[in-house]
Amino acid sequence: MDTAIPPAIDSDSRARKKYYLEETPQRRALIAFLRSVFYPIMKLDVAGTEHLPRAGAGIVAANHVTNFDVFPMQFSLPRPIFFMGKAELFKNPMMDVALRNLSAFPVTRGDKDMWAMRHASKALKQGQWLGMFPEGTRSKGKGLSVAKTGTARLAIEAGCPIIPMAILGTDMFFKRFPRRALVSVTILPPLTPMENESPLALTDRLMSTLAQALPASMRGVYASLPEGFG
Repeated sequence: MDTAIPPAIDSDSRARKKYYLEETPQRRALIAFLRSVFYPIMKLDVAGTEHLPRAGAGIVAANHVTNFDVFPMQFSLPRPIFFMGKAELFKNPMMDVALRNLSAFPVTRGDKDMWAMRHASKALKQGQWLGMFPEGTRSKGKGLSVAKTGTARLAIEAGCPIIPMAILGTDMFFKRFPRRALVSVTILPPLTPMENESPLALTDRLMSTLAQALPASMRGVYASLPEGFG
């Protein structure tokens, strides 16, 4: 397989900036600061940590209701996650520096962003965990929407497991202040790509698994299990 980077990717302006592929002291300090910021508004309940792989690359894949979802995702895990953020967030210079120091990297939505996929692959090759939202956009409480196949493609390419994560409660931030919003995170058993499994088949398996850990009202297009599931 030809692994040369196409010119359009090689000349991408993002390639001139520093995107981290390892945990840094700056990142640890930022996460500690963010934990203190979220403490007054969020009570985090985490279940299923026994399902987390002890070592190696992996993709943590969660449902996506609000822009806050990435924070309980990270706070629930013992290892750093490297995650895509919509490119618009990186246009502000201060946000750009902060997000890059949090191990985020920009993705252009609506197109097949090969630069972002290539960077994600680099993180997996370094044995890191990616944090991803397969739907690609927020559901805003309307239920799961049809997922994109990028998460599955990366897992198949890297030969790594996908760790489904169900997140509930981020839509309640600030609505009960000064009471803290209860955010529930459920980590499910990892899904390993099967031999000759297509990205679409793995995506359906992931989303059907994830849907079963969500309330019926949040299952959306994955409310009905595919034939033979489980």
